[in-house]
Order: sequence, then C-alpha cells, then structure tokens
Amino acid sequence: MLLTIKQLQVKYGSQTALRIEEPLSFERGERIGVIGSNGAGKTTLVKALLGLVDYQGSIITQIRPEQMAVHMQSNSYVSTMPVRRIMEMILDTNIKENRELQELIGFFEFEGCLSKRFHALSGGQKQKFTIIMVMMQKAELTFYDEVTSGLDFESRQKLTEKLVEWYRDKEDSLIIVSHYYEELEQLADKILLLDEGRVIAYGNVKELFLKYCGDAVYILENTPKNHSLAAEFRMLRSPDHLLALSCRNKEEERRMLSLFVEHNVDFKRSSSDIEIMSINAKSCFYGEAVQG
Repeated sequence: MLLTIKQLQVKYGSQTALRIEEPLSFERGERIGVIGSNGAGKTTLVKALLGLVDYQGSIITQIRPEQMAVHMQSNSYVSTMPVRRIMEMILDTNIKENRELQELIGFFEFEGCLSKRFHALSGGQKQKFTIIMVMMQKAELTFYDEVTSGLDFESRQKLTEKLVEWYRDKEDSLIIVSHYYEELEQLADKILLLDEGRVIAYGNVKELFLKYCGDAVYILENTPKNHSLAAEFRMLRSPDHLLALSCRNKEEERRMLSLFVEHNVDFKRSSSDIEIMSINAKSCFYGEAVQG
C-alpha cells in the first residue's frame, strides 16, 4: 500500500476546503488522476499529502519526503547560481555525462537556458526546468499539479506523450492534478473526482465509466436531427453542444451504429471518456436525473 487517507479535513479559517470521509487507498505503481472544477480541493489535497497545510485526520504512508518529487503550479529555486549548477547539484550528476538528462534537456529545448539564473527565466522556461527536475528524480511517488497549464494544445499533447513514454514500464506512482480530461485519459488508470471539497467518485477509469456511462458512449453534435434520431436511446448528461448516448449491450450498439451510418451522422465512440463520466458521476451524486 502506498498511502491511505482516513477522515481527512482541511480548513482555511472557517471554510472547509477538503473533507474526505470514507477511507481512500492508493496502491504502489498506480497513476491517479485528480479532477474537479476550481475550488474543488485538488491542490489542497496535494498540499495535505505533502504536509504543507494543517489537517485533521490521518494520512498513513511509509514513503519518506525524500522519496517524493513534486511539480506544483508555483516552484522556486535559488537564484544565486546558474541553472546548470542547480540541476547538477540537486540531481547529483554531471550533465555532460548523463545522456538521459541530455535527452530531456533537448526535448524541452532548454539548452540555451542552462547558463541563466532561475530568476531570469521566463514563466514557460521555469516550468520546463521544474518538469525536467521532477522527471529526473525518478521518485517512488511523484505529484504533478496542472503540469501542462498555460501551454497551447500542440505543446500540451507533446508533453503528455513524453510523460506517457517516460513512465511506461516504470513502477513509479503518480498523482496527477489536471482539468484536461484528454490528458488524464492518457496518463491515469484511476480517477479521483472532487467537488466542493468532497469525493464524488474514486476508482479505476474503466470501472467508473461502466458504472456511470455503460459499455460505450456514442457522442454526437447536438442538432435537432441528431436529437430526433437519438430519442430511442438512453441519453447521458453532456456538454450542451453534444449528445452522449449510452450503449448497455452489443445489440443496442449495433442498432445505434446502423442508424447513424444510415443517416450519415458523424459520431465518436468512446469507452473511456472521462469528461462524460465525470459529468454523470456528479449528476448521480447530487441525485439529478439524466437527460432525455
């Protein structure tokens, strides 16, 4: 067992920012995506796990602080020496002799920054530096808090693919806070969904999808024509511009597919859409009826 959370509560003044009542357990080697809207308690959870905020309850783990690596939305390093020297001191290595580190520096196009001091780096350069440092620590438990925030779509995708490649076949445990659903579909095998400081759902991505969405979901543009065609099927909650239809067995999916092909309807099929799953998990938690 990596860590267990029991009866965790974090308050800022009189406001409860996080309240986890049922025990949560994280296993070694798991990649856990933490999602939720602004103010849901995501970063507060990370800070509690790191011991950076006061909390009530218990966090049980055998992982020592030196076995953890952390990427936060704001990171600071000493500004009195070149970035190259900071990197070599913390990682206890020599860049010229470390091919793996050289490869990361090249991937992030960071070569021109090595002679600069940390305070002279731009926001994007500081982010790249921190990501390199975190990846190279190869910690037993690594936290990524909005690691792709502020990047354009192409850069986000490139970084996500690099993280997937980097951690493939490794036993490192990851806790990844993100509001990009497609990012977590690639990086996470479990999801912790928070809302207003409470746990809405926690579990394996496929199991949560099956529970809240069905075997598969067909996603269409929300048009009058598509709405009419979809009327005979179970409609899930979804963003307003889309229709999401639940398939609960192969026969239902065959009928759905045949109908959409016959009427030349564009669609996407998914068995892991975290956004649709999250919307419907919240709806179930708050006792709201599905659409349609």
